[in-house]
Amino acid sequence: MIIILLGYMGSGKSTLGKELATVLNYKFLDLDDYIAEKENSSVSMVFKSKGEIYFRRKETEYLKEIINLPENYVLSLGGGTPCYSENMKLINSNTNVVSFYLKLSIPLLSKRLFVAKEQRPLISHIDSEDDLLEFIGKHLFERSPFYHEAEHIINTDNKSMQEVLETILTHLI
Repeated sequence: MIIILLGYMGSGKSTLGKELATVLNYKFLDLDDYIAEKENSSVSMVFKSKGEIYFRRKETEYLKEIINLPENYVLSLGGGTPCYSENMKLINSNTNVVSFYLKLSIPLLSKRLFVAKEQRPLISHIDSEDDLLEFIGKHLFERSPFYHEAEHIINTDNKSMQEVLETILTHLI
């Protein structure tokens, strides 16, 4: 089984994914890390040197590769992955995949991301929390329809990691 966690950057996909993998005794994969390893380059460098079209094509190729692996995995997707190349159709049509959208409100995403924006190339140029709120709002407006195609939607606002884990585990039983 492949358990896929999707959502906006800062929603906790990687942190929660690692914990979930530990609890289930599954392997954990972060799609961006997988791409970086396969491409022998960071995701931001792939974007810069080869362009977004190349990156999105490789992202879909590697997503298909992971979905077809024989082992059990928890997979954390990049925030944009569900929005391109019919990736959600690929995810939802695969019987060994269960997907979860980790839905966090815009104000909480903004609060989390503003303090760590230097590590996030997409938002590192944003100078104020108000501008970040607006940026996230516009982005989520565009991405939300794709995120809502996940099999399960979990509102993670004001929930501990343990509460979210328990919710996911309940859906897996």
